[in-house]
Amino acid sequence: MARHSSIILLLLLLLLVLILAPAAADASISLRRAPSVLQRRGGGRGAGRASPAPAPRLLFKGSRPGEFKILQVADMHYADGRSTGCLDVFPNQTATCSDLNTTAFIYRVIRDETPDLVVFTGDNIFGFDATDAAKSLDMSFEPAVSLKLPWAAVLGNHDQESTLSREGVMRHIVSMPYTLSKLNPNSFDIDGFGNYNLEIYGVEGSSLSNKSVLNLYFLDSGDYSTVPSVPGYGWIKASQQVWFKQTSSRLQKEYMRKPSAQKEGAPGLVYFHIPLPEYSSFDASNFTGVKQEGISSASINSGFFSTLLEARDVKAVFTGHDHLNDFCGKLTGIHLCYAGGFGYHAYGKAGWSRRARVVSAYLEKTVNGEWGGVKSIKTWKRLDDKYLSTIDSQVLWSKGTNGRRRKRTSGH
Repeated sequence: MARHSSIILLLLLLLLVLILAPAAADASISLRRAPSVLQRRGGGRGAGRASPAPAPRLLFKGSRPGEFKILQVADMHYADGRSTGCLDVFPNQTATCSDLNTTAFIYRVIRDETPDLVVFTGDNIFGFDATDAAKSLDMSFEPAVSLKLPWAAVLGNHDQESTLSREGVMRHIVSMPYTLSKLNPNSFDIDGFGNYNLEIYGVEGSSLSNKSVLNLYFLDSGDYSTVPSVPGYGWIKASQQVWFKQTSSRLQKEYMRKPSAQKEGAPGLVYFHIPLPEYSSFDASNFTGVKQEGISSASINSGFFSTLLEARDVKAVFTGHDHLNDFCGKLTGIHLCYAGGFGYHAYGKAGWSRRARVVSAYLEKTVNGEWGGVKSIKTWKRLDDKYLSTIDSQVLWSKGTNGRRRKRTSGH
Protein backbone atom coordinates (compact mmCIF):
# COMPACT_ATOMS: atom_id res chain seq x y z
CA MET A 1 0.00 0.00 0.00
CA ALA A 2 2.84 2.38 0.93
CA ARG A 3 4.55 1.51 -2.33
CA HIS A 4 1.38 2.35 -4.31
CA SER A 5 1.07 5.67 -2.42
CA SER A 6 4.66 6.56 -3.29
CA ILE A 7 4.05 5.84 -6.96
CA ILE A 8 0.86 7.95 -6.97
CA LEU A 9 2.69 10.82 -5.25
CA LEU A 10 5.51 10.61 -7.77
CA LEU A 11 3.05 10.68 -10.67
CA LEU A 12 1.29 13.69 -9.18
CA LEU A 13 4.60 15.56 -8.80
CA LEU A 14 5.52 14.72 -12.40
CA LEU A 15 2.14 16.00 -13.62
CA LEU A 16 2.61 19.23 -11.66
CA VAL A 17 6.03 19.82 -13.25
CA LEU A 18 4.58 19.27 -16.73
CA ILE A 19 1.80 21.81 -16.05
CA LEU A 20 4.04 24.50 -14.54
CA ALA A 21 7.04 24.24 -16.91
CA PRO A 22 5.49 26.03 -19.97
CA ALA A 23 4.13 28.81 -17.78
CA ALA A 24 7.55 29.35 -16.23
CA ALA A 25 9.14 29.42 -19.67
CA ASP A 26 6.58 31.95 -20.90
CA ALA A 27 7.19 34.12 -17.87
CA SER A 28 10.92 34.01 -18.50
CA ILE A 29 10.46 35.04 -22.12
CA SER A 30 8.08 37.77 -21.07
CA LEU A 31 10.58 39.14 -18.57
CA ARG A 32 13.31 39.13 -21.20
CA ARG A 33 11.25 40.71 -23.98
CA ALA A 34 8.75 43.08 -22.38
CA PRO A 35 10.17 46.59 -22.09
CA SER A 36 9.40 48.73 -19.10
CA VAL A 37 7.23 51.82 -19.44
CA LEU A 38 10.36 53.96 -19.50
CA GLN A 39 11.94 51.81 -22.21
CA ARG A 40 8.83 52.08 -24.36
CA ARG A 41 8.55 55.85 -23.91
CA GLY A 42 12.14 56.84 -23.22
CA GLY A 43 13.30 59.11 -26.03
CA GLY A 44 9.76 59.34 -27.36
CA ARG A 45 8.73 57.58 -30.57
CA GLY A 46 12.31 57.37 -31.73
CA ALA A 47 13.70 55.58 -28.68
CA GLY A 48 15.22 52.16 -28.26
CA ARG A 49 18.96 52.37 -28.74
CA ALA A 50 21.35 52.82 -25.83
CA SER A 51 22.25 56.46 -25.24
CA PRO A 52 25.71 57.64 -26.32
CA ALA A 53 28.31 58.74 -23.78
CA PRO A 54 27.47 61.97 -21.94
CA ALA A 55 28.32 65.01 -24.08
CA PRO A 56 30.76 67.64 -22.82
CA ARG A 57 29.28 70.80 -21.32
CA LEU A 58 29.07 73.86 -23.54
CA LEU A 59 30.22 77.04 -21.86
CA PHE A 60 31.50 80.53 -22.52
CA LYS A 61 35.28 80.12 -22.71
CA GLY A 62 38.27 79.95 -25.03
CA SER A 63 39.97 82.58 -27.16
CA ARG A 64 36.98 84.95 -26.90
CA PRO A 65 36.22 85.38 -23.17
CA GLY A 66 32.62 86.31 -22.63
CA GLU A 67 31.47 85.30 -26.13
CA PHE A 68 29.78 82.18 -27.54
CA LYS A 69 29.57 81.88 -31.32
CA ILE A 70 27.21 79.65 -33.33
CA LEU A 71 27.54 78.94 -37.05
CA GLN A 72 24.28 77.97 -38.80
CA VAL A 73 24.53 75.88 -41.97
CA ALA A 74 21.22 75.46 -43.81
CA ASP A 75 20.31 73.25 -46.78
CA MET A 76 23.57 71.58 -47.78
CA HIS A 77 21.61 69.13 -49.98
CA TYR A 78 24.63 66.83 -49.99
CA ALA A 79 24.49 63.73 -52.19
CA ASP A 80 27.41 61.63 -53.46
CA GLY A 81 30.32 64.02 -53.15
CA ARG A 82 32.60 64.62 -56.15
CA SER A 83 30.21 62.94 -58.60
CA THR A 84 27.28 65.21 -57.65
CA GLY A 85 27.11 68.40 -59.69
CA CYS A 86 26.08 71.91 -58.66
CA LEU A 87 22.82 73.71 -59.37
CA ASP A 88 22.34 77.33 -60.39
CA VAL A 89 25.96 78.34 -60.93
CA PHE A 90 27.50 80.08 -63.95
CA PRO A 91 28.16 77.84 -67.02
CA ASN A 92 31.93 78.20 -66.63
CA GLN A 93 31.68 76.77 -63.09
CA THR A 94 29.64 73.69 -63.95
CA ALA A 95 32.47 71.37 -65.01
CA THR A 96 34.42 71.68 -61.75
CA CYS A 97 31.64 72.32 -59.24
CA SER A 98 30.34 69.53 -56.97
CA ASP A 99 29.37 68.70 -53.39
CA LEU A 100 33.04 69.26 -52.60
CA ASN A 101 32.45 72.98 -53.04
CA THR A 102 29.97 72.75 -50.16
CA THR A 103 32.59 70.97 -48.06
CA ALA A 104 35.21 73.59 -48.94
CA PHE A 105 32.86 76.41 -47.92
CA ILE A 106 32.23 74.80 -44.52
CA TYR A 107 35.96 74.50 -43.87
CA ARG A 108 36.52 78.06 -45.05
CA VAL A 109 33.92 79.70 -42.82
CA ILE A 110 34.76 77.54 -39.79
CA ARG A 111 38.44 78.45 -39.99
CA ASP A 112 37.66 82.15 -40.27
CA GLU A 113 34.89 82.38 -37.67
CA THR A 114 36.13 79.65 -35.25
CA PRO A 115 32.62 78.93 -33.89
CA ASP A 116 32.01 77.24 -30.56
CA LEU A 117 29.11 75.25 -32.06
CA VAL A 118 27.96 74.42 -35.61
CA VAL A 119 24.21 73.96 -36.15
CA PHE A 120 22.92 72.22 -39.29
CA THR A 121 19.27 73.13 -39.84
CA GLY A 122 18.00 70.40 -42.13
CA ASP A 123 18.08 69.15 -45.71
CA ASN A 124 21.59 68.15 -44.79
CA ILE A 125 21.42 65.61 -47.61
CA PHE A 126 19.23 65.56 -50.69
CA GLY A 127 17.83 62.08 -50.36
CA PHE A 128 16.69 61.52 -53.94
CA ASP A 129 20.26 61.96 -55.23
CA ALA A 130 22.08 60.27 -52.35
CA THR A 131 22.98 56.66 -53.25
CA ASP A 132 23.75 55.74 -49.63
CA ALA A 133 22.22 57.96 -46.94
CA ALA A 134 24.74 57.03 -44.24
CA LYS A 135 27.72 57.81 -46.47
CA SER A 136 26.17 61.09 -47.60
CA LEU A 137 25.55 62.10 -43.98
CA ASP A 138 29.14 61.24 -43.08
CA MET A 139 30.45 63.37 -45.96
CA SER A 140 28.15 66.29 -45.21
CA PHE A 141 29.16 66.61 -41.55
CA GLU A 142 32.81 65.64 -42.13
CA PRO A 143 34.32 69.14 -41.64
CA ALA A 144 32.82 69.53 -38.15
CA VAL A 145 33.86 65.98 -37.24
CA SER A 146 37.41 66.24 -38.59
CA LEU A 147 37.94 69.57 -36.83
CA LYS A 148 36.53 68.04 -33.61
CA LEU A 149 33.95 70.78 -33.22
CA PRO A 150 30.76 70.36 -31.19
CA TRP A 151 27.84 70.29 -33.62
CA ALA A 152 24.10 69.75 -33.64
CA ALA A 153 21.59 68.98 -36.37
CA VAL A 154 17.89 68.83 -37.11
CA LEU A 155 16.06 67.26 -40.04
CA GLY A 156 14.59 68.94 -43.09
CA ASN A 157 12.06 67.62 -45.57
CA HIS A 158 14.58 65.86 -47.87
CA ASP A 159 16.87 64.01 -45.44
CA GLN A 160 14.76 60.82 -45.35
CA GLU A 161 14.36 60.36 -49.13
CA SER A 162 17.36 58.03 -49.60
CA THR A 163 18.14 54.67 -47.96
CA LEU A 164 17.29 55.59 -44.35
CA SER A 165 13.96 56.46 -42.78
CA ARG A 166 13.51 59.74 -40.94
CA GLU A 167 14.19 57.97 -37.66
CA GLY A 168 17.14 56.15 -39.22
CA VAL A 169 18.72 59.41 -40.37
CA MET A 170 18.46 60.94 -36.90
CA ARG A 171 19.81 57.79 -35.26
CA HIS A 172 22.82 57.92 -37.57
CA ILE A 173 23.42 61.59 -36.75
CA VAL A 174 23.22 60.91 -33.01
CA SER A 175 25.82 58.15 -33.36
CA MET A 176 28.44 60.35 -35.04
CA PRO A 177 31.54 61.79 -33.31
CA TYR A 178 31.41 65.19 -31.61
CA THR A 179 27.68 65.63 -32.17
CA LEU A 180 25.46 66.97 -29.39
CA SER A 181 22.34 66.00 -31.33
CA LYS A 182 19.76 63.88 -29.55
CA LEU A 183 17.08 61.56 -30.87
CA ASN A 184 14.34 62.87 -28.58
CA PRO A 185 13.80 63.74 -24.89
CA ASN A 186 13.74 60.76 -22.53
CA SER A 187 10.42 59.58 -21.11
CA PHE A 188 8.39 61.93 -23.31
CA ASP A 189 6.05 60.79 -26.06
CA ILE A 190 6.73 63.31 -28.83
CA ASP A 191 6.24 63.70 -32.57
CA GLY A 192 9.20 63.64 -34.92
CA PHE A 193 12.88 62.92 -34.40
CA GLY A 194 15.49 65.37 -33.17
CA ASN A 195 13.63 67.37 -30.53
CA TYR A 196 16.11 68.41 -27.81
CA ASN A 197 17.76 71.34 -26.06
CA LEU A 198 21.32 72.40 -25.27
CA GLU A 199 22.43 74.51 -22.33
CA ILE A 200 25.33 76.98 -22.53
CA TYR A 201 26.87 77.60 -19.12
CA GLY A 202 28.57 80.69 -17.75
CA VAL A 203 32.33 81.21 -17.54
CA GLU A 204 34.15 78.60 -15.48
CA GLY A 205 34.87 79.88 -11.98
CA SER A 206 32.15 82.55 -12.14
CA SER A 207 28.99 82.48 -10.03
CA LEU A 208 27.05 81.35 -13.13
CA SER A 209 29.36 78.49 -14.10
CA ASN A 210 26.69 75.97 -13.09
CA LYS A 211 23.75 77.81 -14.66
CA SER A 212 22.70 77.82 -18.30
CA VAL A 213 22.98 81.45 -19.39
CA LEU A 214 21.90 80.72 -22.99
CA ASN A 215 19.38 78.05 -23.99
CA LEU A 216 19.16 76.45 -27.42
CA TYR A 217 16.05 74.57 -28.55
CA PHE A 218 15.98 72.22 -31.55
CA LEU A 219 12.80 70.83 -33.11
CA ASP A 220 11.75 68.59 -35.97
CA SER A 221 9.47 70.72 -38.16
CA GLY A 222 8.52 67.62 -40.16
CA ASP A 223 8.62 66.93 -43.86
CA TYR A 224 5.17 66.79 -45.44
CA SER A 225 1.64 66.85 -44.08
CA THR A 226 0.33 63.48 -42.88
CA VAL A 227 -3.26 64.74 -42.86
CA PRO A 228 -4.91 63.84 -46.21
CA SER A 229 -7.08 66.97 -46.24
CA VAL A 230 -4.11 69.28 -45.59
CA PRO A 231 -1.61 69.67 -48.46
CA GLY A 232 1.96 70.87 -48.27
CA TYR A 233 4.69 70.77 -45.67
CA GLY A 234 4.72 69.50 -42.10
CA TRP A 235 4.52 71.59 -38.93
CA ILE A 236 5.51 71.57 -35.27
CA LYS A 237 2.93 69.43 -33.47
CA ALA A 238 1.14 69.86 -30.14
CA SER A 239 3.33 67.26 -28.37
CA GLN A 240 6.45 69.16 -29.38
CA GLN A 241 5.00 72.43 -28.11
CA VAL A 242 4.16 70.84 -24.76
CA TRP A 243 7.76 69.62 -24.47
CA PHE A 244 9.11 73.05 -25.40
CA LYS A 245 6.90 74.84 -22.85
CA GLN A 246 7.89 72.44 -20.07
CA THR A 247 11.59 72.69 -20.92
CA SER A 248 11.56 76.47 -21.20
CA SER A 249 9.69 76.82 -17.91
CA ARG A 250 12.11 74.50 -16.10
CA LEU A 251 15.19 76.31 -17.41
CA GLN A 252 13.85 79.73 -16.47
CA LYS A 253 12.99 78.58 -12.94
CA GLU A 254 16.47 77.09 -12.50
CA TYR A 255 18.08 80.35 -13.64
CA MET A 256 16.07 82.42 -11.18
CA ARG A 257 16.61 80.01 -8.28
CA LYS A 258 19.34 80.29 -5.61
CA PRO A 259 22.29 80.18 -5.57
CA SER A 260 23.08 83.17 -7.81
CA ALA A 261 19.38 83.77 -8.51
CA GLN A 262 18.75 85.95 -11.56
CA LYS A 263 15.88 88.41 -11.96
CA GLU A 264 14.65 86.98 -15.29
CA GLY A 265 15.12 83.85 -17.38
CA ALA A 266 18.13 83.33 -19.63
CA PRO A 267 17.62 84.13 -23.33
CA GLY A 268 16.74 81.32 -25.72
CA LEU A 269 17.32 80.64 -29.44
CA VAL A 270 15.30 78.14 -31.50
CA TYR A 271 16.46 76.14 -34.55
CA PHE A 272 14.39 74.10 -37.03
CA HIS A 273 13.99 73.74 -40.79
CA ILE A 274 10.61 74.85 -42.17
CA PRO A 275 9.74 78.52 -41.53
CA LEU A 276 6.66 79.46 -39.54
CA PRO A 277 3.71 81.11 -41.33
CA GLU A 278 4.60 84.30 -39.43
CA TYR A 279 7.67 84.71 -41.68
CA SER A 280 5.16 86.11 -44.20
CA SER A 281 4.63 89.15 -41.94
CA PHE A 282 7.64 91.06 -43.32
CA ASP A 283 8.46 93.19 -46.32
CA ALA A 284 11.62 95.03 -47.33
CA SER A 285 10.83 97.89 -44.94
CA ASN A 286 11.05 95.85 -41.76
CA PHE A 287 13.76 93.23 -42.17
CA THR A 288 17.50 92.99 -42.78
CA GLY A 289 18.52 90.87 -45.78
CA VAL A 290 16.61 89.81 -48.89
CA LYS A 291 13.40 88.02 -49.77
CA GLN A 292 13.61 86.52 -53.27
CA GLU A 293 10.97 83.78 -53.08
CA GLY A 294 7.73 82.99 -51.29
CA ILE A 295 7.53 81.69 -47.72
CA SER A 296 7.15 77.90 -47.98
CA SER A 297 5.65 77.24 -44.57
CA ALA A 298 2.96 74.71 -43.67
CA SER A 299 -0.50 75.47 -45.08
CA ILE A 300 -1.92 75.53 -41.55
CA ASN A 301 -0.71 77.44 -38.51
CA SER A 302 -0.11 75.15 -35.53
CA GLY A 303 0.33 78.09 -33.15
CA PHE A 304 3.99 77.59 -32.33
CA PHE A 305 4.79 81.29 -32.62
CA SER A 306 2.19 82.01 -29.94
CA THR A 307 3.81 79.31 -27.80
CA LEU A 308 7.18 81.05 -28.22
CA LEU A 309 5.68 84.38 -27.21
CA GLU A 310 4.07 82.93 -24.11
CA ALA A 311 7.36 81.32 -23.03
CA ARG A 312 8.95 84.80 -22.94
CA ASP A 313 12.56 83.62 -23.14
CA VAL A 314 13.02 83.14 -26.91
CA LYS A 315 14.76 86.03 -28.66
CA ALA A 316 15.20 84.57 -32.16
CA VAL A 317 14.20 81.68 -34.43
CA PHE A 318 16.51 80.35 -37.17
CA THR A 319 15.35 78.27 -40.15
CA GLY A 320 16.32 77.31 -43.70
CA HIS A 321 14.19 75.69 -46.44
CA ASP A 322 13.74 78.76 -48.68
CA HIS A 323 17.25 79.07 -50.09
CA LEU A 324 16.85 82.49 -51.74
CA ASN A 325 15.67 84.18 -48.56
CA ASP A 326 18.21 85.28 -45.98
CA PHE A 327 16.33 88.01 -44.12
CA CYS A 328 15.90 88.54 -40.41
CA GLY A 329 12.98 90.57 -39.06
CA LYS A 330 11.46 91.18 -35.65
CA LEU A 331 7.83 90.34 -34.90
CA THR A 332 6.37 91.06 -31.45
CA GLY A 333 9.80 90.96 -29.83
CA ILE A 334 11.09 87.79 -31.54
CA HIS A 335 13.42 87.84 -34.55
CA LEU A 336 12.53 85.38 -37.32
CA CYS A 337 15.65 84.64 -39.37
CA TYR A 338 16.64 82.67 -42.46
CA ALA A 339 20.20 81.51 -42.98
CA GLY A 340 20.14 81.54 -46.79
CA GLY A 341 21.10 78.54 -48.94
CA PHE A 342 24.50 77.01 -48.18
CA GLY A 343 24.86 73.94 -50.41
CA TYR A 344 25.94 73.88 -54.05
CA HIS A 345 23.69 70.94 -54.93
CA ALA A 346 20.73 72.97 -53.65
CA TYR A 347 18.80 75.37 -55.85
CA GLY A 348 20.05 78.94 -55.69
CA LYS A 349 20.80 81.78 -58.05
CA ALA A 350 23.92 82.15 -60.18
CA GLY A 351 25.87 85.15 -58.99
CA TRP A 352 24.14 85.20 -55.59
CA SER A 353 26.73 83.70 -53.24
CA ARG A 354 25.98 80.71 -51.05
CA ARG A 355 25.94 81.82 -47.41
CA ALA A 356 25.91 80.97 -43.73
CA ARG A 357 24.55 82.76 -40.66
CA VAL A 358 26.62 83.44 -37.56
CA VAL A 359 25.14 84.28 -34.15
CA SER A 360 27.22 85.49 -31.20
CA ALA A 361 26.11 85.97 -27.61
CA TYR A 362 28.09 88.26 -25.31
CA LEU A 363 28.23 88.24 -21.51
CA GLU A 364 28.06 91.26 -19.25
CA LYS A 365 30.54 92.14 -16.53
CA THR A 366 29.17 92.61 -13.02
CA VAL A 367 30.11 95.53 -10.75
CA ASN A 368 32.71 93.21 -9.19
CA GLY A 369 34.33 92.60 -12.58
CA GLU A 370 32.99 89.03 -12.77
CA TRP A 371 31.39 87.54 -15.86
CA GLY A 372 27.59 87.57 -15.58
CA GLY A 373 24.69 86.61 -17.84
CA VAL A 374 24.14 87.36 -21.52
CA LYS A 375 23.94 91.10 -22.27
CA SER A 376 23.46 90.99 -26.06
CA ILE A 377 23.05 88.71 -29.08
CA LYS A 378 24.22 89.70 -32.57
CA THR A 379 24.11 88.09 -36.00
CA TRP A 380 25.69 88.46 -39.43
CA LYS A 381 26.14 86.38 -42.58
CA ARG A 382 29.24 85.12 -44.39
CA LEU A 383 29.30 84.73 -48.17
CA ASP A 384 31.25 82.18 -50.19
CA ASP A 385 32.74 84.85 -52.43
CA LYS A 386 36.30 85.96 -53.08
CA TYR A 387 36.52 87.83 -49.78
CA LEU A 388 34.34 85.60 -47.59
CA SER A 389 32.37 88.81 -47.10
CA THR A 390 30.54 89.69 -43.91
CA ILE A 391 27.13 91.30 -44.47
CA ASP A 392 23.99 92.42 -42.63
CA SER A 393 25.30 92.67 -39.11
CA GLN A 394 22.50 93.38 -36.64
CA VAL A 395 21.70 93.26 -32.94
CA LEU A 396 19.00 90.69 -32.22
CA TRP A 397 18.62 91.41 -28.54
CA SER A 398 20.15 93.52 -25.78
CA LYS A 399 19.42 93.17 -22.09
CA GLY A 400 16.92 95.82 -21.08
CA THR A 401 16.00 96.69 -24.69
CA ASN A 402 14.16 95.08 -27.60
CA GLY A 403 17.23 95.07 -29.82
CA ARG A 404 17.85 97.28 -32.84
CA ARG A 405 18.63 96.95 -36.50
CA ARG A 406 21.93 97.91 -38.10
CA LYS A 407 23.13 97.03 -41.59
CA ARG A 408 26.82 96.65 -42.36
CA THR A 409 28.67 95.21 -45.30
CA SER A 410 32.40 94.50 -45.27
CA GLY A 411 34.94 92.22 -46.85
CA HIS A 412 37.71 90.19 -45.24
